Amino acid sequence: MKTKQSIKRYIIMAAAILLLASAWTGSPSQAAVPKLDNIRVALFMQLPGKYDDTTAVATFSSAGGMNIGVRQPNGTSDLFSVNGAASARFTLDSFKVKVFESSNFGAAQAVFKRVQALKGAASLTSLSKNGAIVYQVIEGTYKTAAEATTAQTKWNGDGELSKLSGGFKSLLQGPLHLESAPLASKDAAQAAASGFGAVGLDAFVAVRSAQAGAASYSVMVGAAVTDAELQIVKAAAAKAAGGGALKDADSKAAYLLVRNDHSVSAQAENSSELYMFAGSDTKIAVSPAGSDPIKLAERSNRSYRGVFELSVLNGRMAVINELPFEQYLYSVVGVEMYPTWPAEALKAQAVAARSFALNKGFGFQIAHVVDTTLSQAYYGVGSERPSTIAAVDDTAGEVALYNGKVIEALFSANGGGITADAKEIWNNAVPYLQAVKSPDTSSEAGLYNWYRVVLPSGAIGYIREDLLDETGQTTAAGSKIMQVNTNATKVRKHPLIQDTIPVIAQAESGTQVVVLEKRVESNSMSWVRGPYTAQEMLAVINSKAKTAISGPLTTLEVSQRGASGRATEVTANGQKVAVSYPVDYRAALGVQGSLPSTLFQIEETAKVALLGASSATRNKPADTAPVYAIGAGGKTAQVVDANLFVLDGSGQMRAATKEPSYRIIGSGNGHGVGLSQYGALSLAQQGYDYQYILKYYYKDVTIAKE
Repeated sequence: MKTKQSIKRYIIMAAAILLLASAWTGSPSQAAVPKLDNIRVALFMQLPGKYDDTTAVATFSSAGGMNIGVRQPNGTSDLFSVNGAASARFTLDSFKVKVFESSNFGAAQAVFKRVQALKGAASLTSLSKNGAIVYQVIEGTYKTAAEATTAQTKWNGDGELSKLSGGFKSLLQGPLHLESAPLASKDAAQAAASGFGAVGLDAFVAVRSAQAGAASYSVMVGAAVTDAELQIVKAAAAKAAGGGALKDADSKAAYLLVRNDHSVSAQAENSSELYMFAGSDTKIAVSPAGSDPIKLAERSNRSYRGVFELSVLNGRMAVINELPFEQYLYSVVGVEMYPTWPAEALKAQAVAARSFALNKGFGFQIAHVVDTTLSQAYYGVGSERPSTIAAVDDTAGEVALYNGKVIEALFSANGGGITADAKEIWNNAVPYLQAVKSPDTSSEAGLYNWYRVVLPSGAIGYIREDLLDETGQTTAAGSKIMQVNTNATKVRKHPLIQDTIPVIAQAESGTQVVVLEKRVESNSMSWVRGPYTAQEMLAVINSKAKTAISGPLTTLEVSQRGASGRATEVTANGQKVAVSYPVDYRAALGVQGSLPSTLFQIEETAKVALLGASSATRNKPADTAPVYAIGAGGKTAQVVDANLFVLDGSGQMRAATKEPSYRIIGSGNGHGVGLSQYGALSLAQQGYDYQYILKYYYKDVTIAKE
């Protein structure tokens, strides 16, 4: 039996051992893990050189209603509420063009639709004027009067618009107004606005924040471009009751100018309110009045948690969604991965997405991130699922650290069998972003195979395997012959159904075709693009590269590769295709859209070595002399067909071309750096947990929690 003293010594020793063990195995200190309560996501903004996606109008609605207010340093002052059946539309009070005005709603709607068809940012509004309701078509949110004048010239120059407007002369509108003293209520402001309208002036209800935080209503008269114009408005307003008391509106203090808007309803008797805001450093807040999320029509009618903030940035309206950080991740995980994937893959995505956002900080001046893949995709509550919410909650606060700092946890859809080293994508080495083998073939599960075939006409394209039958026959060269089994079978350029790309041909049932190759349907793991003509390829290269390539294009080759085999240098006609970063080759070589990745081979279809008489060798296309072939019966004739079918030394039939063209055969989807999402799927299916997955793709990281 141990004595009390020996037991005490044992306890002290055990405690010391535990303390020492914790020092060996413990996670980095909490101070190393950054904390973020709310995240700001930019949905629309103009930030030159970083992000440019703008909207002239933002339309909000929520089943539970909304509160509209002004954000100030000490908090938000709610001004008024919008009920659940109504929408609220916002735009800047800036320079605009009044394209049309009429008491005839049908005429105004026709003009409105025409401006929309011409890609104008139009609104169809109404107000009381000269004793009647008149409808106005206003267009644009321009930074300057000069920009608005340019737009006005465009609308004046459209013949169809001139016909519809019946000779109405468009006018410029600006952000300069006269304003009344505060009035007792919104109804009183509407009545006063009608009074100024009776003498032919545009007059609107205006809302400001009073000192007590409540809404203060007034009337704003006119929409002048210059101070001189505003003086003309002042003289006209003096003819109306109370006109002499109007003052120049304070354009620095935040306000909302209210217009009746028929743009959404398309009905004269049904309108919503259009709020035009301005003021130095104005921040308009749109928050849910109940528990329902807020829908933003201009972002594909998606609904969002949290609140919205509207402001002016670089002369354009910025739309920011602010919400709890962890709830933001519910949506990101649901967009970036299929919610049906294994829980461990979803958890790995949650930690990566959390780490990525924290690493970026305030990356977009007034926002942490944007809602596109420039940051990480975020589509609001519509992409949340119980599985994605669980993945975030189960890893709450966890991030990946390298040397005690949160990492830039980059990820892409598919590594193509091996992820990229950061250096071969952006020219800068990152210790934890190195190339690793990646099990990415999970993206090919269940896909059809496609055959690349030659039709009797000589045309070449792909047909899906279920549309072909075996014949048991081969050509004299040993190539398989198959038979089409369905009428009007589409022969496609790529092994994939792509409605935006014209088909090569259509083949009827019974048509026999010669098989050149068999490959799985293009997917995230493996894909084919082309062939593209030399002219098509040269055009896209010269539209993207820093230095033009002199044509015609005769050769296109990958001249250098990185650690994973990705292209880090491409030459055309022996000249380097100059781009800022190797990843830019995706766009520089993408004739019908960017290439999925830079892990590719270029097949120069006209590149052929010919063995002639006396063992003489000729290389096409460098040698431009005609090609002659010996046909059936020993007759020699010049080859004039576009395609040449060459049997190589290993017995493989190759479709070469007489003129230079290029096929690009590649692997992977995305930049390829960091976590491969399909690789994470495969590892999770094999039983690995999320921490193993993260540490597999991000070298030497630790997983820590705040």
